[in-house]
Amino acid sequence: MRHDTLASPAILDTSSLPLEVAVVVPTLNEAANVERLIERLSLVLAGRGWEVIFVDDDSADGTSDLVRRIGRTSRHVRIVQRVGRRGLSSAVVEGMLATAAPIIAVMDGDLQHSEEALPNLIAAIEGGDADIAVGTRYMAGGGIGDWDEGRARMSRFATRAGQLALGTHVSDPMSGFFAIRREAFERALPRLSAIGFKILLDLLASSPEPMKVAEIPYRFRTREAGESKLGARAIADYAELIADKTIGRFVPVRLIKFLMVGGLGVFVHLAVLRSVLGAGSGFVAAQTAAVMTAIAFNFFLNNSFTYADRKLRGGAIVAGLASFYAISAIGALANIGIGTWVAGQQERWWVAGVAGVLVGAIWNFAMSAALTWRK
Repeated sequence: MRHDTLASPAILDTSSLPLEVAVVVPTLNEAANVERLIERLSLVLAGRGWEVIFVDDDSADGTSDLVRRIGRTSRHVRIVQRVGRRGLSSAVVEGMLATAAPIIAVMDGDLQHSEEALPNLIAAIEGGDADIAVGTRYMAGGGIGDWDEGRARMSRFATRAGQLALGTHVSDPMSGFFAIRREAFERALPRLSAIGFKILLDLLASSPEPMKVAEIPYRFRTREAGESKLGARAIADYAELIADKTIGRFVPVRLIKFLMVGGLGVFVHLAVLRSVLGAGSGFVAAQTAAVMTAIAFNFFLNNSFTYADRKLRGGAIVAGLASFYAISAIGALANIGIGTWVAGQQERWWVAGVAGVLVGAIWNFAMSAALTWRK
């Protein structure tokens, strides 16, 4: 489908004005919405020095190409195209880092966020009363649109979970529509998890000092085009973000996920061991088959779950699996060695066993993070 460059005088280049505001719009297959969103931003931000930065995760529908064509004649329309990586929160962070604007607004590219509330968000920052201004659906004047009861109930539950994790009274910590002062963003930046799709919650929880928050009501609209990004992966990412901002300060969430996978691997090991023994094989052969199968199971599950943000693909899977086998073999030797040493100190057998397991697991985690799934 061909999208022609906009010719409306409402989007004439404003690059001659000092840059005041940048609007960061993360996109994935949002080509059908791009032109209408730019038109609407041009109306509500008229008279300001502004730019819009679309951060596109290499959409298959030509979103990046369309924005690029528009940007040739409207220089305040920019594109950051990401190839080989996905994630709404990380896309927003990259867009924020790509602008010099003192105030940065964030909104979705699906036209569900009301651009009419944008000037009020910006004004709350300009007035000095807030570090961050949040567009909220959950106060007088706001609304969730035509959501069914199931989605409304899920949103209320997630909102409450976010409030409890933050210890905050922000009415809509799940909002993806907000404006923030650059200095506030930069203070929170070193601690950001950039996990999943709720960057606002991450910013609020990562700030070294509580942010001054203003809340501006808006009514959530019905999607006009594109596809919803809410799915099982998004829900899992949200749960991981909550965990990272609560227990993550004590134990790395990735380590917890790695140990969970290892726990499942134990069941796989025992199931294979029993099956092979039941087929008449000797213990050594059965144990070998069980170990090899469990390691492969752990590798593939870690690749999709624990290290989803560094997931190996194509030929890298073969090399990754080989390195994981080698690391796990050394981990098994460490397990046996430490367990034997602890047992030699006249400790109880289960203490020795647990010590060996812990040392082996930590070795496997540290070395696989450094070698198999190195960043």
